[in-house]
Amino acid sequence: MMKTAVLFGSSGLIGSNLLDNLINNNTYNKIKIFVRKLPSIDNSKVEVINTDFLDLDTLKEKLTGDDCFFCIGTTHKDTPDKNEYRRIEYDLPVQLAKIAKFNSISNFIYVSSIGANPKASSTYLKNKGQVEEELKKIGFSNLSIIQPSFLVGNRKDFRIIEVLGIPLMKFLSLFFFGGFKKYTPIKVEIVVNAMIKLTSGNNSEHTYSSDRLRELGSN
Repeated sequence: MMKTAVLFGSSGLIGSNLLDNLINNNTYNKIKIFVRKLPSIDNSKVEVINTDFLDLDTLKEKLTGDDCFFCIGTTHKDTPDKNEYRRIEYDLPVQLAKIAKFNSISNFIYVSSIGANPKASSTYLKNKGQVEEELKKIGFSNLSIIQPSFLVGNRKDFRIIEVLGIPLMKFLSLFFFGGFKKYTPIKVEIVVNAMIKLTSGNNSEHTYSSDRLRELGSN
């Protein structure tokens, strides 16, 4: 049976690679992408829904499908206002997930972060952790929370921490064993492959760190 994918965050590193994968995946005959800026894409499978993400009620009729992928994220540099940062990092994923559940979307895949914790001192990790807790309460048939480590891929934006950090982490990962393997940098293509595989059945676990993503996405 052909499926419809719903994608939030199609311009980022994970989202853009995921969109390419979905377009070339014969399982999906339609991909709905919700965007603020219209992309330069021309593909019959892709339906572009333009929105400012302010009045989410206007998205209820369009937010329908089978598998919903949430890849939206921001940084303090791009969003210095604390309230707006919180709205993007916490309010958006939780509210859109509730709409998805209301519209009977069975699979919800959320891109979180390694180290996400609702009690973390880092605002970024705290928001991610709090979102994870809320998503678990919604009651999706299949919820997958993705916690990748440093992502290896070509970003459109320049991030100095990744330019400096990834080579260092690649070297240090040679000495990672056991639970530390989840900190090994991971290719974005592997993450995307794993995300799509996670839509194929009911998963007994909700959270997937880089070591598990590598197992799923490398096969």
